[in-house]
Amino acid sequence: MLSSFLHEHDGERLSCVSGGGGGGGGGGGAGDRETATAVLLHGAGIGNKARLLPLLEDFVARGFRGLALDFSGHGESSGELRELSLRRRFEQAVSVIDATVPADGPLILVGFSMSGQTVADLAGHYGKRVVALGLCAPAVYGAQAWQVPFGDGDSRFSEIIRTPDNWRDAPALGVLRAFTGRAVLAVPGKDAVIPPAVTEAVTAALAAGARFTRFEVPDAEHMLGLWFHDHAEDRRRFVDLVVTGLGDAEGTATRARVSTPPALG
Repeated sequence: MLSSFLHEHDGERLSCVSGGGGGGGGGGGAGDRETATAVLLHGAGIGNKARLLPLLEDFVARGFRGLALDFSGHGESSGELRELSLRRRFEQAVSVIDATVPADGPLILVGFSMSGQTVADLAGHYGKRVVALGLCAPAVYGAQAWQVPFGDGDSRFSEIIRTPDNWRDAPALGVLRAFTGRAVLAVPGKDAVIPPAVTEAVTAALAAGARFTRFEVPDAEHMLGLWFHDHAEDRRRFVDLVVTGLGDAEGTATRARVSTPPALG
């Protein structure tokens, strides 16, 4: 069962959902300290945690703790989207995780689109606590974009990210390259948002050291959160791939390309 709660951070009320382990918003006891918590992070624009709840439930059904939040300006959280930034997304996620997840508890980080960057930021911050990554049509950004508020369509942030090849020096790629845990990259068949070169750079970074699987979803478009919400077979396959080998003392390297059959109906 999932429980909703509000978390106060930096003048904002962040709407959150958790389940598994001790459930609720107060964190777990020492008894579930070693149970990994899957932290699900939505994308930009109209993204919100609501579309990720079936995915969260699938992690909880497999015995993991689960946590999802609406970043400020999204969903049921307070705040203005134009005031949000990559830095504030990272800080909000850290605040919720630190208040909710048992201290030193292992983390599974799952991010969609813009939250590919946030997942990398969190992986760098939490280090060896992070046992698995699930990246879904992820974006990464040049360092100069990190602290700039998103603003409106003609903002400085928009100018930075529209600069050709700005992403190539993204610090996130270095973090992903250094990651040695389990990693799954979900790639939609038609993505009009993330340039193919970005996806290939993320693929190469994860393949460098992680136990890596690239999960092709041929009929999906960029919004994989919505796709997984409506396509249970693909969603459960993704979860199975992310948690593969997490209970093994010694993981066997998995560097496979996995494709899904066309969805029926």
